[in-house]
Amino acid sequence: MCVGSTESNAFGLFHSFARKRRSKRPKLQVYRLTRSLETTVGKDLELKNLKLYLENQIISEKNAELRKKANRLRQENFILSIELQQKFPQINMDLSKK
Repeated sequence: MCVGSTESNAFGLFHSFARKRRSKRPKLQVYRLTRSLETTVGKDLELKNLKLYLENQIISEKNAELRKKANRLRQENFILSIELQQKFPQINMDLSKK
C-alpha cells in the first residue's frame, strides 16, 4: 500500500507540475510577444519623434531666415519711400490733401 501510494503521489506531483508548466508557457510567449511589440512600437515612435523634431528644426531655421528677409525688405521700403518723398515733395502734398 505504501509503494502504490508513493507512486501515485509521485505521478500526481509530476502531473501537477506539468500542468503548471503548460499554463505558464503561453503567458511567457504572450509576454514576449507583447514586449517585442512594445519595443517595436516604441522604436517606431522614437523614429517618428526624431523625424518630427528635425522637421521642426528646419522649419524654425527657415522661419528665422524669412523674418530677417522681411525686416530687410521693410527697411529698404522705408528708405525708398524717404528717397521718393525727397525727389518729389509735391506728390506728398497732393496725397495729403486728398
